[in-house]
Amino acid sequence: MLKQLVVSRRPEPDASLPIFSQVPPVLAKVYASRGIHTLEEVGRNLAELLPDSTMLGVDAAVERLVKALEQGQHILIVGDFDCDGATSTALSILALREMGAANVSYLVPNRFEYGYGLSAEIVDEARKLAPDVIMTVDNGVSSIEGVARAKQLGIDVIVTD
Repeated sequence: MLKQLVVSRRPEPDASLPIFSQVPPVLAKVYASRGIHTLEEVGRNLAELLPDSTMLGVDAAVERLVKALEQGQHILIVGDFDCDGATSTALSILALREMGAANVSYLVPNRFEYGYGLSAEIVDEARKLAPDVIMTVDNGVSSIEGVARAKQLGIDVIVTD
């Protein structure tokens, strides 16, 4: 028995909301449909971010990246293939190069072939590129097997999911 799929449109947001005059129309519609009516509700200020000290393992991650930068080690960025994963991958490469990293590369595996996250299979593919450090972006927080495989191969992993 087939289930009937019902598609319904959300009502158009109120165009008189203050946010419509402050951001592009498409973004204003997204915000308004999520119940955001002013830019103050968006939280676009640095002061509104959580302190970096609340991130588990941030000090060890920074120390490992500094070591890689100082020793010219190969840093491999493993990103997700969606929009924020691709953006995070590109931004990480640019930022690391600006910090002096001479040996940075990336791997964005096909999710349909390898699944999501840093799997053991992806680590085996990454190994062919001979990284000293794998840094995940937009993935990795639940990649227990992949991190274990990297550790088994002597590759350090920094998860930034």
